[in-house]
Amino acid sequence: MKLYEYMAKQIFKKHGIPVPDGYVIDRPEEIRDVNADMVLKSQVLVGGRGKAGGIKFASNTEEARKSASEILGMNIKGYKVKRLLIEPKINILKEFYISFIVDRSSREGMLIASAEGGIEIESVPEDKLFKRTINPLVGIQPNVIRALSYKLGLDKEQSRNIAKIVSGLWDVFTKEDADLAEINPLVLTPDGFIAADAKLIINDDSMFRHRDIGKVEEEYTQLERKAREKGISFVQLDGNIGVIANGAGLTMATLDVLSLHGGKAGTFLDLGGTDDPEKVKQAFGIIAEAPIDVVFLNIFGGITKCDTVASGVVEAIKEKPLKVPIVARIKGVNEEEGKEILLKEGISAFSTLEDAAKEAVKHAGGA
Repeated sequence: MKLYEYMAKQIFKKHGIPVPDGYVIDRPEEIRDVNADMVLKSQVLVGGRGKAGGIKFASNTEEARKSASEILGMNIKGYKVKRLLIEPKINILKEFYISFIVDRSSREGMLIASAEGGIEIESVPEDKLFKRTINPLVGIQPNVIRALSYKLGLDKEQSRNIAKIVSGLWDVFTKEDADLAEINPLVLTPDGFIAADAKLIINDDSMFRHRDIGKVEEEYTQLERKAREKGISFVQLDGNIGVIANGAGLTMATLDVLSLHGGKAGTFLDLGGTDDPEKVKQAFGIIAEAPIDVVFLNIFGGITKCDTVASGVVEAIKEKPLKVPIVARIKGVNEEEGKEILLKEGISAFSTLEDAAKEAVKHAGGA
């Protein structure tokens, strides 16, 4: 379960991690009368709030209430802003990144840190990252802090302070059954470190142990709601390539291959094991409404027959023509028949995932 930033910060504070002294509002008039610089942060379960205008600064109450009225109700990547976190503006000297995730290879927690905070960790070069798996029976040891401090270029006092942050975040990660505990950015101020942002994802299967955490209202975009009503697994993402595949694992692999070739998915749509033409038509009807530049269809025919899926695709685009090109990778049972059906309609069809991904990225304006 993803938690809102303000909820994550409450938990971080409980474990001794310094956080700004903020409060949550859902109406502009609830902003307190304070003649000081402050930041207004939209509370939505999606990244990129700042670029979308969901984070604003104000220097007094009147200005803050005006900004609040502009942000509340705003649509950020399909999510409506219903509440704001109000915090004092921080005097930032430097920004860092720090997190714990589950490393499935070692079956341990992994500490990830970088001296380049405030940006997406995926965009930080590998040589700029500090990574260390942590044995849960041993926990955070002094040698880990020393290596981390050296990598981040911290002095002796800063090293002592970050040791408390790391230990607190490890407690959050382990005691709260988290899949992810992240501070981005962890900022250095004249008074020390403080968690300027917080992200926390609690493992769904552990929620019975965390009755103190309030229920988080599930947020869906309009398209995600429509897909759920039709029983289709659909998630809206940030990119411009509409991905349709049959099977969650294949869909995830498709996203990885696109990323490898410089592309970015705008949708995650899993057809599952069906080759029902009606289901395929519904899937294309949904993806036609997404803001994408190309559709990448990745079908592996086992139980699913490639020619049946291809026929469903043709029916779908005849009923509701797409304004963007379709690139297909089609492999498995009746693949030659399936490819022939698609090619007759002018749809690029490939047998290998690599070739299809490269073609999709090209149509999306990538490499």
